[in-house]
Amino acid sequence: MNLVVNGDAESGPGGSADPVSSVTGWEVREGAPALVAYSFGGGYPTPADPGPATRGSRFFSGGNSPRTALVQDIALPAQGATGRAAVDTGRVRYTLAGWLGGYATQEDGARLSVEFRDARGTPVALSVLGPVTAAERLSRTALVERTASATVPPGARTARVLLVFTRSGGGTSNDGYADAISLTLTATGGRI
Repeated sequence: MNLVVNGDAESGPGGSADPVSSVTGWEVREGAPALVAYSFGGGYPTPADPGPATRGSRFFSGGNSPRTALVQDIALPAQGATGRAAVDTGRVRYTLAGWLGGYATQEDGARLSVEFRDARGTPVALSVLGPVTAAERLSRTALVERTASATVPPGARTARVLLVFTRSGGGTSNDGYADAISLTLTATGGRI
């Protein structure tokens, strides 16, 4: 089960390149993101461009801010096969995944990270994906899948998912793009 709420940019306001002030499930920490429709055109990713095979109607972009940051703080399960007892004995793995990209030869990009924290809020582990460079996109408008997987650190109780879009060149658009953001947990051991 994906622990990220609205990791596919499908919920809430949006549909054009116009920035939105709020994003369902996310806290807008900095800048002004846009939830752009794949059908919007104008140089933005389309259904014909590389990206998730199964995609909805929209994706995240950095809007028109030089730096845009979205945050989600997620409480990890207390009980069950991926609950605290399993985490504390090293029997839960996580996978952070997302499709990250940008526009043509520009180096604007998106970075996705997850920071696990203990009960006091102290960071205990960090995984970072992206940004995907223009060379990695073969200098075309595209989203490329990135994943990271490891053991959830013992003592972890929450996960902070951070999605950051950075404009690296000129222009007014922050052409970092992201879609299909997910954080999943998998039990790896026997019964608890």
